[in-house]
Amino acid sequence: MLSAGEPPPFGAEEIARSSALAALIRKRAADRGGWLPFSEFMAAALYEPDLGYYMTDRPIFGAAGDFMTAPEMSPLFTRCLAAGLIDLMTKAGGGDIVEFGAGSGRMAAELVATLARLGMPPRRYRIVEPSLILADRQRRWLERWPGTASLFDRFEWLDGPPSADWQGVALANEVVDALPVDRFRIAGRGCEAIGVVPTAAGFDWQAGPADASLLRAIDALQKRLPVPMPDEFVSELRPGQAAWIGAATARLTKGAMLVTDYGLPCAQYYHLSRSGGTLCGFHRHHRTEDVLSMPGAQDLTAWVDYSALADAASGAGLEVGGFATQAHYLLSVGIERELAQLVEDADERDRIAIRQAAATLLLPGEMGERFKVMALTRGIDGPIAGFGFRDLTASL
Repeated sequence: MLSAGEPPPFGAEEIARSSALAALIRKRAADRGGWLPFSEFMAAALYEPDLGYYMTDRPIFGAAGDFMTAPEMSPLFTRCLAAGLIDLMTKAGGGDIVEFGAGSGRMAAELVATLARLGMPPRRYRIVEPSLILADRQRRWLERWPGTASLFDRFEWLDGPPSADWQGVALANEVVDALPVDRFRIAGRGCEAIGVVPTAAGFDWQAGPADASLLRAIDALQKRLPVPMPDEFVSELRPGQAAWIGAATARLTKGAMLVTDYGLPCAQYYHLSRSGGTLCGFHRHHRTEDVLSMPGAQDLTAWVDYSALADAASGAGLEVGGFATQAHYLLSVGIERELAQLVEDADERDRIAIRQAAATLLLPGEMGERFKVMALTRGIDGPIAGFGFRDLTASL
């Protein structure tokens, strides 16, 4: 949900931190000859210790932050997710839930409380969170949440993927979109890399020669597309996606990863009408197009190429167990039932907000079609709850 009008100005502390981060990025660009791949700019802008967007003590999620995730709007999304997880956990033979990037901790709290109420709490709920500040916020939230206070000993925080064998379900809700991307432009039979250069006013885009890995990736992508990208077509891809999903599931012996994010299959992602790509920023619930300004003070994101994600998962030994729009997934796991229950238990004022949240989650112009859900499985068989309404795996 985006706000109308102009976003509020950045505060003095945001400006100071961004200036410090910009100086660091300038030095790195100078060390590279004055030109920096955008993936390195984005990685610093989001994850640089003490300075990156996710690494500082500032509001990020919810009404007071920069964007609203589905679990922040209402418990409706998480209740539906719990219904799907019961099926996956049963097929996995029980085990742990491992959430990558737990945000405020709200989804973890409501998910564990809902699963406990249904008689299937996870053995452990493990949160992979590289940001010490976010991890601390999550602990404080979970300690005081009424539904999880008695279950707090089941939570565990990790700074990286589990290092020992485990079984169960991994969750990645709006995580993949924040993995750094590189930008490119089609030129002749090849492509150019579009990187970042320092200027007197800040940073600007500059095309440079594509390295061998980018040339191979674009060549493979062009052969896969029904209509190749033409000259001057600009977009992005995620160079580190395969390594991320490989590491995230390396020690998963049996179970699944459930990915929820905005994205498209590659034929739609790189459609002729989408030249320019999907890269953008968010600040105080406003979309921003100048992603090079104020590094560290605004969120940076790009949509997920779900075909590339499926390929990366296959390379990591996973199978696509289902792929659906968020609307179809939520309808399949019983959002109508959960909505009726929430409305019945609420007072009149809250009922309006609950119905509005349901509309946002389901409508095509909101999150219903833009967001997709993908199940990536290892060692489990049979149809998976959530993908019976309409499975779009063939579109990948």
